[in-house]
Amino acid sequence: MLGPREVVTLQLGHYAGGVGAHWWGLQEASFCFDPADKQSDEGIRHDVLFRTGRTLQGQETYTPRLIVMDLKGSLSSLKQEGCLYQDPKANTPVAWKGNLMTHQEEPSPKNPFLQGLDRSESHKPSNSDFLLRTPPGGKDRTSSLKRQGEASKEPNTEHTMHVWSDFLRTHLHPRSILTIQQYDHDGESNRLEAFGQGEKLLQDATYLEELEDRLHFYVEECDYLQGFQVLCDLHNGFSGVGAKVTELLRDEYPGKGILTWGLTPVLSTLNPRLGLYRLMNTVLGLVHLSSHSSLFCPLSLNGSLGLRPEPPIALPYVQYDASLDYHTSAILATALDTCTVPYRLQSSTLSMVHLAEALNFSGRKVATAVAAVPFPTAPSQSLPDALCAHQSAMPWRPLSSCGEQGDSRCFAQSVVLRGIAKERLVSKPPPGCEPKSILHMCETGEEVLARYLYTTCPTTLSTVHLLPGPCQLRPPYPQYFSPLLDKQGFLSDAPTRAAATVESVPVATALQASALLHRTLGTFHKELRQLDVRRWASFFSAGVELEDFQEALEDLRTLSHCYREGSTEEESEDETD
Repeated sequence: MLGPREVVTLQLGHYAGGVGAHWWGLQEASFCFDPADKQSDEGIRHDVLFRTGRTLQGQETYTPRLIVMDLKGSLSSLKQEGCLYQDPKANTPVAWKGNLMTHQEEPSPKNPFLQGLDRSESHKPSNSDFLLRTPPGGKDRTSSLKRQGEASKEPNTEHTMHVWSDFLRTHLHPRSILTIQQYDHDGESNRLEAFGQGEKLLQDATYLEELEDRLHFYVEECDYLQGFQVLCDLHNGFSGVGAKVTELLRDEYPGKGILTWGLTPVLSTLNPRLGLYRLMNTVLGLVHLSSHSSLFCPLSLNGSLGLRPEPPIALPYVQYDASLDYHTSAILATALDTCTVPYRLQSSTLSMVHLAEALNFSGRKVATAVAAVPFPTAPSQSLPDALCAHQSAMPWRPLSSCGEQGDSRCFAQSVVLRGIAKERLVSKPPPGCEPKSILHMCETGEEVLARYLYTTCPTTLSTVHLLPGPCQLRPPYPQYFSPLLDKQGFLSDAPTRAAATVESVPVATALQASALLHRTLGTFHKELRQLDVRRWASFFSAGVELEDFQEALEDLRTLSHCYREGSTEEESEDETD
């Protein structure tokens, strides 16, 4: 029996916190509440991400192996120490015999959206909804989901989601949250907006020691630590925090995997200074994070991340509001949940190091992500039939702001498809009948998908994983789906009169070493080289030397060459840039 192959997760920044809040909700939704439930995602080993513990009252808990770093004012009603463990200071006896006057700050009210969900579960004790080591029986799970779905549809509640803790339902360990007091989440001043500011934070012994202490707490209890997954804001000063954190992880835990996800929300109209700051943070973060990590992948719904970002991408069956981080972070979390499946499976020996090595050869330490959320298929449609409906390419959309794949080469990819039941993975013709396609001749679902990928991209080295269980959803995950979807996320022939509460969706994702990165990274280099960045002295006064920035630009150019397809025309263009 394989050990759990534990992973420690770090969330650095506010948008990373939003993606993480949805990510942990998706993990909880996939827990098997009923052992007899054949639709549960039984292939996932949740001990990879979660740990057991005990409260001071002796009650067993099951919480994420997680460290969160965010700014002052970002937690709203969420307590930094959580609510699972009693505050030892609360009942400390006072020796003073004289008169006492207590000054107590009123706690922030809980978000109305979460209040509605709490009312829908009012039959439960107020603090008993944290996850036990063995989740309780699931006889009432369907009715509970229905009540939660009704609560989540209260009008205008989605626009009350101002911070990620407004839609976090997972209880955290007291050592999870590390608040940075020097900078404010809200306001026009005292912002963490430059790479150098983030780097300096972890040169402060207070934060460095606190981070190391929390890392040791989680790592030392692991039997077999396979590595770290880092979710990091890329567009602000947290890119500098992430650079220092991943450097620490690389130096302190050699040989362990480090998968880093650089996250950027959908960008609104920016003034020139903020736009340039964002691009310089992105470039510096990309260069340093990829250097320190086993694999780095940018994740964003923006069409591009240059000085003039392109509009956000459209998803055929998701009607999301690009101005709501609550919506966009949910899409990225759904893709992230699926593409990280290979190193979280019950039976697989594949680790995050192996996953990275399948993509990062020849210096290609940056990957792109694509996803179909949901994967379009009808309720009774077989996998061969669903794939034959998309003969030229998989129906996924880009999630790394690098544009469509088009004719660009993909060197290698890790593909995960989930949510197709075992009985629909193959579709052999009856005896004496001609098969519809070569896919209908395959013996297994893995063979079907591998054959399809070889047909559509024959020069790509592909690895495939199939899971019969879909991506399970529960409030406060947004209900932003097309009315063409039924409650299992399958396509209907016509829109339903009343939109169904979608409880699960089939999802397809891929991590790719793509030649698109040659153009994207080269564009970043070209845009910044054409500017006189010395005019922006305030950015460099935060701690980054101009010489170091110029060196990072050259490293970016070198990295872009790793994705060159090798044509003489492209090489000559590089020389003239």
